[in-house]
Amino acid sequence: MPRITPIPVREWPPEMRQALAALTPPVVRHPFGPREGRPKALNALGTLAHHPELTRAFNVFNGHVLFASSLAPRERELLVLRLAVVRGCEYEWLQHVVLAAESGLEPDEVERVKAGPSDPGWRPSDRALLRAVDELIGDAMVSDETWGQLVAELDTHQLMDLVFTVGAYETLAMAFRSFGVALDADLAPDALRSSDS
Repeated sequence: MPRITPIPVREWPPEMRQALAALTPPVVRHPFGPREGRPKALNALGTLAHHPELTRAFNVFNGHVLFASSLAPRERELLVLRLAVVRGCEYEWLQHVVLAAESGLEPDEVERVKAGPSDPGWRPSDRALLRAVDELIGDAMVSDETWGQLVAELDTHQLMDLVFTVGAYETLAMAFRSFGVALDADLAPDALRSSDS
């Protein structure tokens, strides 16, 4: 049951247009593919429509993470999916299963994110990304060992984007769970499965 009832699209305040526009950064490195068939996130957006000023500010940040990050989309999606697993945020998980497929993650890789960095199927660079998520959530810091592994693969911008990506989606997981954001009809697991076939 939602703690904050989503506002239907036709009732959104006019400021939501600016809030949504803020999601597109000045330079887009990683555009999304076609929107057709992708879940629309109307319950999340309808909840955020209660506070367009906050939504606009967050979208500037999240727009960088999604569209302008120095991380590859595949790396970003590994981080977000692992965060969603650890935080038990089904809404975030299901939204990003779709984005993960578009970013080159195979279905078996998406499933293995649930097992985390200990799964033997991961290559070392992926394992380090997943471990970094667990460490950031557990201790608000990447350990020296994991940092050393990441430094071998990532430059300074990528390392910074990694930490801020986890932070952005940690914030969203807290918001979605605390506000009681319900799954949209087009986000339910059965709806996602049928759109794949």
